[in-house]
Amino acid sequence: MIVRFLFAVSALATPALAAPVTNCVTTPAQLRAAAAGTTDVAAQRKALMFVATGEKLCTDNANFEASQKFAAAAKALKVDIAVLPSVTATAQ
Repeated sequence: MIVRFLFAVSALATPALAAPVTNCVTTPAQLRAAAAGTTDVAAQRKALMFVATGEKLCTDNANFEASQKFAAAAKALKVDIAVLPSVTATAQ
C-alpha cells in the first residue's frame, strides 16, 4: 500500500520537474524586450545582468539554473514570466 502511494506521488511530481518553465532560445530575447520597455533603469540593469548570466548557464547546459536566473530577471522587471510572449508582442 505504501509503495503504491509513493509511486503515485512520484508520478505526479515527475512532469512538473521534467518540463522547464523557460526556454534558453526565446526567453532571453523576450526578457530583453521587456527590459527595453521599462523606465526603471535600475531594474533594467539588474534584469539584463540576470539574463546574461542565464545565457551563460544555457551554454553550459545548466538549464534549470538558467531558468532561475530568467525568473529573477522577470521578477526584477515585475513581469510574469508566463506572459512574456504577450509582453514582447506589445513591445514591438
